[in-house]
Amino acid sequence: MLSALRRKVGAFIGGFEAGMSNRRLKGFQPSRAHLNTLIAAAGSDITARARHLVRNNGYAANAIESWAGNVVGAGIKPSSLIADATLKAAVQKLWLAWTDESDAEGLTDFYGQQRRAAREVFIAGEVFFRFRPRRPEDGLSVPLQLQMLPSEMLPLTRNQTLPGGNVIRQGIEFDRIGRRVAYHFLRRHPGDCTDPGMAGETVRVPASEIIHVMDPVDAGQLRGVSRFAPAIVKLFLLDQYDDAELDRKKVAAMYALFVTTPSPGEPFDIAEDGGTGDRVMDVQPGQVVMLEPGEEIQTSAPADVGGSYEAFQYRTLLQIAAALGVPYAYLSNDMLKANYSNSRLALLEFRRRIDAWQHAVMVYQLCRAVWQRWMDTAVMAGALTIKGYEPNRAGFTACSWLPPKWDWVDPLKDARAEIEQIEAGLKSRTQALAERGFDAEQVDAEIAADKAREQRLGLVLGTPPMPSAPTQ
Repeated sequence: MLSALRRKVGAFIGGFEAGMSNRRLKGFQPSRAHLNTLIAAAGSDITARARHLVRNNGYAANAIESWAGNVVGAGIKPSSLIADATLKAAVQKLWLAWTDESDAEGLTDFYGQQRRAAREVFIAGEVFFRFRPRRPEDGLSVPLQLQMLPSEMLPLTRNQTLPGGNVIRQGIEFDRIGRRVAYHFLRRHPGDCTDPGMAGETVRVPASEIIHVMDPVDAGQLRGVSRFAPAIVKLFLLDQYDDAELDRKKVAAMYALFVTTPSPGEPFDIAEDGGTGDRVMDVQPGQVVMLEPGEEIQTSAPADVGGSYEAFQYRTLLQIAAALGVPYAYLSNDMLKANYSNSRLALLEFRRRIDAWQHAVMVYQLCRAVWQRWMDTAVMAGALTIKGYEPNRAGFTACSWLPPKWDWVDPLKDARAEIEQIEAGLKSRTQALAERGFDAEQVDAEIAADKAREQRLGLVLGTPPMPSAPTQ
């Protein structure tokens, strides 16, 4: 009743056409439910469909690989901000050794886990990591590992009010002032039939032991939603359309000639077909066939899709690329329509989005939390000896994270432009090296070591000096 009254008042007053209920918008009545309600109702189906497309659709698989490769690449790597050069070198060396041991499953290193996290957040909208403390006898450089838990391990349907006043919402336990205090995970993946033990049982894990990586889009959002959500329908229907077109071409290619005859007799020999009685004839190159009076041969001329197929595919893939947030070329691997200018514009826009996502999601939520926990564990386990660590923890755990360097379409022009910016004082070498994914202090140390080795071995590298012109 109230909504009908509002529509009548809006129609009378006018103003925003988007808020009116005229003929064009009468059927457009979107849900006013909060995103948490929508995710609770459809989140599991969206994730299942996204995973299906990644497994079975080439465009979806290519999009996720392009996203993960650009977000993480060879890894988003730390550079400690400790002022003591000797201590910093020891910290970086220990970290490098630990990255090979970080995965609790033993399948990859820490940077591989970053890549898997980027994939999972793109597909399912979120991923969880659980800190797994280890015993000293396990032989790790730092007794700590990370266990990755997919979104399905935290049930969306777990909602409960606890006796102490805490509330569980979509598997996450909150205290009375809204802080996350625990996560209620399933002990086994609900879809893994190879591990039926303890199916359906949950375990309460303190929030301090969990890293929840997600890219929230609404205020108050609790769980993630797949980036495939706005593209799933078009990807699925386009895949069906392609399959139907492929089958149509296949069926059309099976028929070469048709023989018409006014008589019911057999105009040619029946091929050996196992007694089915199908009237077919094998056709060979240069073959001459004698026809009976009244018989005619007609070639197969199946209807062609025409010139609209390519344009339709291109326009649909553009919409899918926009929905996924990746350039068209990264989705389809189609470089025919690309030139230097539009490729560079697309790359710049895509990299701005990647930069924002790297620092707001991967670095802030995952990398910083892992680094701080790793430093604490290394000091407590005696792997690092740092005097005054506890009172100055913030200073010792300070760290900058360096994303992988970008490769440009024309690296020579970009390198020259960057050199001119450095020489003009518009940027520093440290900033330029950080943008390329390198630590300035480490690069300078390597350059100094290279020069010392060249002098020691008597090497002369680079462009030799030009000989002076003889004087008359």
